[in-house]
Amino acid sequence: MPQDIKIWEVDNKKLKEISRSKLDLEERLENWIENDVSIIADDLLIIGRQIETDFSGVIDLLCLDFNGDVVVIELKRDKTPREITAQLLDYASWVKDLSNEKISDIANNYLKNNGSDNGPIEKVFKDKFGNDIPEILNENHKMLIIASEIDSGSERIIEYLSDSYGVGINAVTFQHYEDKKNGQEFLSRVFLVEPDEADYRVQSKSSSKRKPITTFEEFENIARKNNVGDIYEAIMDGIKVPGHFDKIARGVSCISFIGLTEGKTKSGSNSSQTIFNIYPDESDAKKGLCYDVYLDRFMKYFNFSKEKTMDLFSAYKKQGEYTNTGEFGEGYFKNKEQIDKFIAILEKAKK
Repeated sequence: MPQDIKIWEVDNKKLKEISRSKLDLEERLENWIENDVSIIADDLLIIGRQIETDFSGVIDLLCLDFNGDVVVIELKRDKTPREITAQLLDYASWVKDLSNEKISDIANNYLKNNGSDNGPIEKVFKDKFGNDIPEILNENHKMLIIASEIDSGSERIIEYLSDSYGVGINAVTFQHYEDKKNGQEFLSRVFLVEPDEADYRVQSKSSSKRKPITTFEEFENIARKNNVGDIYEAIMDGIKVPGHFDKIARGVSCISFIGLTEGKTKSGSNSSQTIFNIYPDESDAKKGLCYDVYLDRFMKYFNFSKEKTMDLFSAYKKQGEYTNTGEFGEGYFKNKEQIDKFIAILEKAKK
């Protein structure tokens, strides 16, 4: 059912409704998403815009997710339910056969044409997600419709394909609000199917052997099973997102804490980089809660000297080495007291 979301500003115990506006919203959405894809999801990396298919179509935005799967993003604009779903399925029929080489070519051309100085797709992927790009890309693919509103016909089609057949299709609606008096704009977002539920539908009907992204509840259960539940809870409760870090993302085996670096893209928008990861499945009571950290990024993000950073991790550090993203460290938090000290230092740094 189409959702009518209302927003009020609380002003001295009074409520003032913010007016909804449809002014050129979908024309602006594509630029907003390209500048900051996290308004859709943290685990997406844009690799192409206005990509021509072999079937005379043009895909609005093409992405890779954490697993290396391709995600097709298409704006609904003024298309009818039949037009937008047929078009998206047509694009998916082209995307499903894209090879690693073709995906890399698309991505590298996009990065080059958009003035990226972060290197080829392999390096950009690792900078984004903290892991090497998978050897096999595009094992699965997803489709996402972006709109200012979704009609009931489109909802029925998407729900039918998603729920009955596990097709990786979903829709996101953005509604735009404007406080003309103060010159402020607001944007709200609603998924037709909650992302975790959409992923579950795909996985439950998929023959893929790939391990799905782990939920926060599953990570907590793993930590408890490995007898580091109290340490896990301490770091998850203590690190504030946003606050100490800008974003948090789930992977198959780790939880990633992400920071934004200003002015990294051609548009001047922020670029996200994984700074710190924890690995509940690689932890145990004897060693503690496993982590790794990109030390150079950590120093820059918190404005720490190398000496201060190395001193901070000296109690936990197992080893350190240099990679193409700078110095890299690994270690274990052995108890809650170490977590408390660690978070107190982060708290002081952010203030």
